[in-house]
Amino acid sequence: MSKRLFDVLAAGAGVLLLSPLLLVLALWVRLDSRGPVLYRQQRVGRHGVPFDIYKFRTMVQRPEDGRQLTVGQDPRITRAGRFLRRSKLDELPQLFNVLEGTMSLVGPRPEVPRYVDCYPPAARSTVLSVAPGITDWASILYKEENDILGRAPDPERAYIETILPVKLDYYQRYVRERSFWLDLRILFRTLAAIVR
Repeated sequence: MSKRLFDVLAAGAGVLLLSPLLLVLALWVRLDSRGPVLYRQQRVGRHGVPFDIYKFRTMVQRPEDGRQLTVGQDPRITRAGRFLRRSKLDELPQLFNVLEGTMSLVGPRPEVPRYVDCYPPAARSTVLSVAPGITDWASILYKEENDILGRAPDPERAYIETILPVKLDYYQRYVRERSFWLDLRILFRTLAAIVR
């Protein structure tokens, strides 16, 4: 209950304080390319319940081609999208996910069903026992993902076989060690990384 209360208060304050920035970014996305401001994608939440995650749209509107990974200099990424992705500001609309209760500020990053199906049973049980988060240790400490995918002849295979196991280790570590003070530490580390 205390984690949920903190999430609601902090996310609500974040939306209020960042509302001018949210409006400017929304306008930029809208003017930069055709399509909606927000992008929604189904992810897997706590106890395996699916939900729609919100992000600022960073790619051009095209029919789905089955790809769920964005690698390197993907031509689908818009001009605004490159900045938003690099600065992680495309994730800000997830504050509304937190207010809805589908996400927490801190927790394992939610995956699409296709990759959750690749989780080993024990890891799946552990990771999905808590609400997914906007940020976590993997988001802060594991920075090689895009480089690995960019060099890989088969990015999806590289993601499943090389990157996903590392992320799952971080996710399970968080679940085992989680506490209010750990959440604060991760939040401060995330803010520091964004500022840098």
